[in-house]
Amino acid sequence: MKKRITKKMTFSEIMEKNPKAVEILFEKGMHCIGCPMSQMETLEEGCLVHGLNPDEIVEELNEKLKEKNAK
Repeated sequence: MKKRITKKMTFSEIMEKNPKAVEILFEKGMHCIGCPMSQMETLEEGCLVHGLNPDEIVEELNEKLKEKNAK
């Protein structure tokens, strides 16, 4: 994996450091990450707006990215 994702990372950091995370976030309904206004938002803030548990999303993201990058 390129870099482990944390809930304190901004969406722009996540997209820059691990672009494969974008498709996973889209699957979770977080389509707002493509909006310029959301780039300074943290993953935690985005999760809370969408009614998602940030800790669960971070765990799932890191696990799925580990699998994707292993292929």
